[in-house]
Amino acid sequence: MIVVCIDLEGVLAPEMWVEFASHIGIDELALTTRDEPDYDKLMRRRLLLLEHHGLRLPDIQRVIESLGPLPGAREFLGELRARYQVVILSDTYYEFARPIMRQLDWPTLFCHRLDTDAAGRIVGYRLRMNDQKRAAVAAFRGLNFGTIAVGDSYNDTSMLQEADAGVFFRPPANVAEQFPQFPVASSYADLRVIIDEAAALI
Repeated sequence: MIVVCIDLEGVLAPEMWVEFASHIGIDELALTTRDEPDYDKLMRRRLLLLEHHGLRLPDIQRVIESLGPLPGAREFLGELRARYQVVILSDTYYEFARPIMRQLDWPTLFCHRLDTDAAGRIVGYRLRMNDQKRAAVAAFRGLNFGTIAVGDSYNDTSMLQEADAGVFFRPPANVAEQFPQFPVASSYADLRVIIDEAAALI
């Protein structure tokens, strides 16, 4: 039995903070761990910006709902789930991902949680655990599942390395160059071929 573990943002859905920042015109909210590697510092900065501009969780959810999954993602995921067990492993938050999950027909998602007050202000965040993508893949392997991991950037490389097979989907060129052991897919059709070929060897 094969479990395919897939990152959400950049593989099945747009980068939510980047798109939200673009939609409302606040460039600082578009910063990611590529710009600020200290995740706690980055999130605290985001929360301060949201508070300063009076932005609440429903405002973010409305933008995410309008984005939807990446073109072709829903069909790709449906076909994949018909053949394999599929789990989405993401460093986003359930409260952000919910509109996308509904549009993807509610696949299984492991991610983190936000703390909000009664008015919908985001007042904090709770990481389920550090390096949870890699830990989830390791746990599936420990349960005697074959594992294939799909990600798009540097923060996915630990789970790609942990899996029986790892695949990049449209990664930045510098990331692909740094990890040449992982094949690169540029379309969902290519990705499906690579997954099927990897599964046949596990």
